[in-house]
Amino acid sequence: MSPWNVAAAQYDPGQQGIDAHVQDHLRFIDAAARQQCHLLVFPELSLTGPANDSGILAAPPSEHDLAPVVRAAHTLNITVIAGLTLDIKGTRQKGLALFSPKMARPLCYRQGTGACLSADDPHLLIVDSKTELPAIDPLAALFTSSQAISETRCRDSISRLQRFAHRYAIAVLMANAHGNSALWDASGQLIVRADKGELLLTGSWGKQGWQGDIIPLR
Repeated sequence: MSPWNVAAAQYDPGQQGIDAHVQDHLRFIDAAARQQCHLLVFPELSLTGPANDSGILAAPPSEHDLAPVVRAAHTLNITVIAGLTLDIKGTRQKGLALFSPKMARPLCYRQGTGACLSADDPHLLIVDSKTELPAIDPLAALFTSSQAISETRCRDSISRLQRFAHRYAIAVLMANAHGNSALWDASGQLIVRADKGELLLTGSWGKQGWQGDIIPLR
């Protein structure tokens, strides 16, 4: 695989509206582009925010709402995976939107447990949490996990993702809204892990394998 720079956006969307979320995404995208990243992954529901106090998810965004992110992906030549709400058969569900410099509009997927992708293919293979033996594309270079979980629950998720990386020999990038975003290499070795706060966690693949860094945004 050619040199590849990836990043996880550690971003807690809160209950603000779609316009504010989009502006925050543009800020992270710009920061990732300045780090020469090819891929940026956001936590779950990053574009639409968490469910309200009644457990109801926000309405899915329109193409007009997402147009600034599409333009940023094209202008800065960066692929972005963001979290949003989808309307599937009349039911609101967690989903992922893939913005690619190669596409005029985002591709939307049900969130699942995570997604596999290759450096040169603008599509995702969604991994279903109900599948014991997920269909991992042998050409996939990275598994991404978009989450918004507490530190207590994060410990279990970290252990599971580390085992996943080792078992399927694939690098894993986790973006978590509440801290502890991380990158593991294909042997399950931790490359870099964040603390709390708003930041970019970056990973670079090169001749010496994966290397990581933390870039504060505030």
